[in-house]
Amino acid sequence: MTEAEVFQLLTDTGAIQDGHFILSSGLHSGRYFQCAQVLQYPEHTERLCKELAHRLAGIEAELVAGPAFGGIIVAYELARQLGIRSIFAERQDRRMTFRRGFAVAPGARAIIAEDVITTGGSVLEVAAALRSLGAQVLCVAALLDRSAGVDLGVRLEALAHATAENYAPESCPLCARQVALSKPGSRA
Repeated sequence: MTEAEVFQLLTDTGAIQDGHFILSSGLHSGRYFQCAQVLQYPEHTERLCKELAHRLAGIEAELVAGPAFGGIIVAYELARQLGIRSIFAERQDRRMTFRRGFAVAPGARAIIAEDVITTGGSVLEVAAALRSLGAQVLCVAALLDRSAGVDLGVRLEALAHATAENYAPESCPLCARQVALSKPGSRA
């Protein structure tokens, strides 16, 4: 699957949105990538994650972990494609943790999966949670990287790369023009 094909699929499903958005990081942007729009179609999810699995061939992982909410579906389908198990981390007391009886053995080899990488904050939190349990983070797999090169400390394999301007709220030109603001992300 080429990057152009990934973008076409995102466009066709309405995953690429323009407007004025507050991102999970608190930054503002005029473009939002709502991958839930593409992930609602199992055939698209399977195709995207099959390509990710192909690109990760040779990495011997035991599990795929994703952050709630954006990474859950990607982690599950990537794990299915790789024939390994999938777990997810969720916020408890403002930090990512593994709940619901998910066990991670010391020394476990893990891939972190995410829909979109922006600042890398959620991925870094999941990596810290895995490492605190003694796991080894092998790489990060994402549908889309819009981070402009954030250092995650491990290899990042993304199907597509995008640029979108991010603004601190106090210097946001969209705020200055009083463009209506929406918060489509999952973090409260």
